[in-house]
Amino acid sequence: MNSKKLSIGLFSFYCAALTWIILFKFSFSLEELPHLRNISLIPFAESVIVNGKVDFSEIFQNLFAFIPFGVLISTISENKSFLQKLLPAFFVSLAFEVLQFIFSIGASDITDVITNTLGGLIGIGIFMVLRKLFKRKYKTVINIVSFTFAILFSVLMLILFLAN
Repeated sequence: MNSKKLSIGLFSFYCAALTWIILFKFSFSLEELPHLRNISLIPFAESVIVNGKVDFSEIFQNLFAFIPFGVLISTISENKSFLQKLLPAFFVSLAFEVLQFIFSIGASDITDVITNTLGGLIGIGIFMVLRKLFKRKYKTVINIVSFTFAILFSVLMLILFLAN
C-alpha cells in the first residue's frame, strides 16, 4: 500500500479517536457526557490547581495526546513549512475547546489549547529526529508504530465497549 495513503488513513483514525477522547470523554452514550459549560482564559490557572495544589496530570495528558498529531501531520505534509504543520494542531485544539463550550460538554480552557499545541510541536520535533535517524525508512517506522497504537487503541475501545 502507498505509504502516504496509509499515513493519511492512520491520521484520520487518530483524529477520530482524539475526538472521541476529548469531546465524548470515552463515553458510548450521550447521556454519560458531563453537562458543564465553563471557560478559563487565564493560562495555567484553574485547570492546574486541584485542592490548592498544582496538578500536572491534565497538562501532561493534553501534551501527550497531541504528540501523534505533530508526527502524523509532518508525515503527510512534510514539504510544508514548520508553521503550516503547527497551525493545524493549534486550530484543531481550539475547535475542540469551542465545541466543548458550545455543546456544554466540558470545560473550555486556554491551557488546553497551549498544551495541545505544545504536544503538536513536540511531535513535529520527534518526526524530524526520526527522519534523521531512519533516513529513507522513517515513514515506514512511523506507520508501523502508528498502526500498532491504532490496533492497541481499538482493543481498548472494544474492552471498554464490552465492559459497558
